Amino acid sequence: MESLNGFVVFVQVAETRSFVAAGRLLGVSASAVGKSVARLEEKLGVRLFHRSTRSVTLTAEGSLFLERSRRILAEIDAAEQELSQASSVPCGRLRVSLPLVSSLVLPVLGEFMRKYPEIELDLDFTDRLVDVIEEGFDAVVRTGEPVDSRLSARRIGCFKTRLVASPDYLARRGTPMVPADLRQHVCLHYRWPNSGKLETWALNPMLGEPELQLPTSMVCNNIETRLCFALQGLGIAYLPDFAIQEPLADGRLTLILADHVEHTGVFHVLWPASRHPSPKVRVLVDFLCERVFPERRTKRCQGVRC
Repeated sequence: MESLNGFVVFVQVAETRSFVAAGRLLGVSASAVGKSVARLEEKLGVRLFHRSTRSVTLTAEGSLFLERSRRILAEIDAAEQELSQASSVPCGRLRVSLPLVSSLVLPVLGEFMRKYPEIELDLDFTDRLVDVIEEGFDAVVRTGEPVDSRLSARRIGCFKTRLVASPDYLARRGTPMVPADLRQHVCLHYRWPNSGKLETWALNPMLGEPELQLPTSMVCNNIETRLCFALQGLGIAYLPDFAIQEPLADGRLTLILADHVEHTGVFHVLWPASRHPSPKVRVLVDFLCERVFPERRTKRCQGVRC
């Protein structure tokens, strides 16, 4: 502890350029500060300050030691904060932006509310690419790989996108056997909110075929509409597997062109980068990563670790 105190005194003198000012901030006399610095210099075997009646300035060795000392004290402070936060109860307002995949996250968020009643959830559902820091979000859930260096990220899980239609639709219009057959069908599309472009259907065309131009029979900006219309037999939809598990299992929807569709997406939770995030953010991140795709955490989706 005596050595640590020497670091504290040294940094305070280096920043104030005064034994008197450093002593005032530390609650000790200028004489005590001078003796602490002298003991540290004797222990290190170097002079840390140039002293005169008018000023105190760092030597070259002192400048080097100041950088190291600041890092050491910062690590100790961070460790204290981490232990303090670990023992505190997560509470307060938690502002979270989520994509329009309510069927995937709402059951999990309901469990979260029951487990952490002191946290006030403020949820914003949108597929718009929000600026997490500028717009004041504590965390966001998004697809794709993180690209913002200001944010920390953890992978929640991965999903595959499938082409589906109802048995009634296929009975009336026929079942596509190759991607080119989709030109004769009703295609239900999604429009990206940031670019205004339609989502590309990741189809493997037959060898030698040109790029496939799909009919645009309907366009919307969410999963629920496309799923609802597909269930009503109104067309073919390109949807994530987590949204269609039940209707596939009970026969209300049928997979189409399974061997020609290959697309894997990834969900991440992101939050403003910090060595020690607040307890409320930490528990949310852990909860989402453990609960959203529990059955997929140890599996691989076409080479993507879930």
